[in-house]
Amino acid sequence: MAQQESELACSYAALILTDFDIAVTSEKLQKLIKAANVDVEPFWPNLFARALEGQNIRELIANIGSGAASAGPAVAAGVAAGAAPEAEEKKKEPEPEEESDDDMGFGLFD
Repeated sequence: MAQQESELACSYAALILTDFDIAVTSEKLQKLIKAANVDVEPFWPNLFARALEGQNIRELIANIGSGAASAGPAVAAGVAAGAAPEAEEKKKEPEPEEESDDDMGFGLFD
């Protein structure tokens, strides 16, 4: 079985266990994957169980959308900001020339 399919099988198994309020352990992942008649390398369930240990999976799922939603306006602002420097360059007024000491009424060697 391909790596991506193994990851998906473990992910779905973890989601199913979470949905039924069952602790996600390596043994339970393996049992559920075997019941679904899916073959995965033995390290995948252990890897997923360790990665999800101590994590609130429901909270992780709930926060997925909030990260993407907040990135949308940030990206749009970045695109708008990228166009802004061009506009600023056109609007820049010429800088006033530096005043010489003569204009202030004194000189260095007076």
